[in-house]
Formats: sequence, C-alpha cells, structure tokens
Amino acid sequence: MNYENLRTHHTLVASFFDETTNTITYVVTDTTTKKCAVIDSVLDYEPHGATISHESADKVLEYIRENNLSVEWILETHIHADHISAAKYIKEKVGGKIAMSKEVTDIQEVFGKVFEPNITSYEDTYFDVLFDYDEVFKVGSIPAVALYVPGHTKADVAYVIGDSVFVGDTLFMPDYGSARCDFPGGSAERLYESVQKLYALPDYTRMFMCHDYLPVGRKEYIWETTIYEQKAKNIHLSSSVTKEDFISMRNLRDSKLGMPRLIIPSIQVNIRGGKLPKMSNGDIVLTVPVNSIFSKKQSSKIT
Repeated sequence: MNYENLRTHHTLVASFFDETTNTITYVVTDTTTKKCAVIDSVLDYEPHGATISHESADKVLEYIRENNLSVEWILETHIHADHISAAKYIKEKVGGKIAMSKEVTDIQEVFGKVFEPNITSYEDTYFDVLFDYDEVFKVGSIPAVALYVPGHTKADVAYVIGDSVFVGDTLFMPDYGSARCDFPGGSAERLYESVQKLYALPDYTRMFMCHDYLPVGRKEYIWETTIYEQKAKNIHLSSSVTKEDFISMRNLRDSKLGMPRLIIPSIQVNIRGGKLPKMSNGDIVLTVPVNSIFSKKQSSKIT
C-alpha cells in the first residue's frame, strides 16, 4: 500500500479515557458511510469484590447511538494484560466483527494451559477475523492496514486507518517511552524492529496511544502525537537510538517490573475475545492460578 495516499482519508476519532486502567478506547468513523471501528474497549472490573460493570463501554455505546453509527469492526491491538476487553459486550449490543492478529492462537495456547488445561484448542468463534500480517481492509470506505508489530507480545497489531495509526502497546507518548517486552513471546529486539516499521509511515501520520500515564513534570493525560514527534523525541526510541542500546535498556527495565494489577482476570477473558467464562448455571467464574507464571513478580502498573 502507498501510505502517502492515506493522507487524503482523514479519520474522525473519538477518544474515551479510562483512568482506572489508563486505557484509551477509540471510535474511528468514516463520515461518508457512518461506519466505524471500536479499538481497545474496556470492561470495568473491581478486583476486591470481583465485580464487573459496563460504565466505560456504555459511554462508547452512547456515542455510537447518538451519532447513528454502524459498528463494522471491534479491533483489539493485542491480548491486554491490564484490562478486560468489552469486545463481546459491544458486539452483543451493536454488532461488529471482533478482530486481531492471527498470532493470537499462540497466545491462547500459552495461557490456555494456565487457565483451562483441559481445553486442547480454543473456539474460532471467539474472534470473527484473524488478520494476516499487514493485511489490508477497510473501515467503511477508508483504507486500513493491520500492521503486524510484535515485541510487547507476539500478537500485537497497529491499525493504520486513513491518516491515523493506533499503536496499541508498542509506544507511549514521547515523554514516557516504550512498552515492556517480558511477557511470554515478547522480545525487545522485535519491538525495536516493529517501531522502525511504524517510523516508516509518513511523518504527518497521527499516532494514537493505547495508554497514557503521567510522567514527572506532566499534569494532564495526552494520547495523540505524530510519527515525526515520536522519531524526534521518544525517550526510549528516538531515531538516534541503536537497536543494541534499546535492547539493553528495555531488558534491564523489564527485569525490575512487576505484573500488572489485573493480569489474571484480563488474560483469561481476553484470549476468549472478551467472552466471560461461565459455569453451567450461568454464573461468571474467573480462575486464579496459584504459583503460576503470574506470581514471579509483584503486582505493578504496566509500563
């Protein structure tokens, strides 16, 4: 695809920030057809009482209904470890195809052994579409690409939609840096290469983060920047940083990080495309594996 041509396709982007998980959900709309994509939705989960609610997702649904939008896609950039996806809930309310990278099958295999060891394979119906590497698709009439950007996990995708790219957990705002790479299948080397792939997009491309945290000295949350600004200013991955230096820095930093606070409920739901596991009587039940791969580090905010 000629990415320079995407400049003529300006996307209408609505952002919904969930401060509890520092996650931004996006609704990306083709104003010509009124079709849209929902990216990285959030289902509210209160861990102390194991309570699930829908306030965050309902704000997204309200926007969709108020603007008479038709949901074409419900896109996941990766299997999130810090929040539960509302993809299934949104699909049940307004339709749309749940999609992410075809590499999710490897993620399901790794974590399925932890949460559901008696299951030999996961249902294809958890995800409606599994994108091939750099597969081209459309949001309404707007051309889009599921850009394969592994590193944070093996299954990360950045969605290039018109003049915008939604990068998931690859980069954060320039003053915060890059995503961790110490989850199963993660790799600092691959993340570096994936970021170079993003940096090959036109400088004007609008870049939207999946998360924002407040670094020292910044007082407000920000989640939009450009390819140009990232290349010039990212504290971990500016254009002047070598691969070797990045790998060394990232691996050292990751060795000191704890596990995300909601990793156990998040992973087991998100490998099922947001479908909540239930017992035969219909009650939702989450598994808490003890002394598993999740207990090697103390709980901490993802960074």
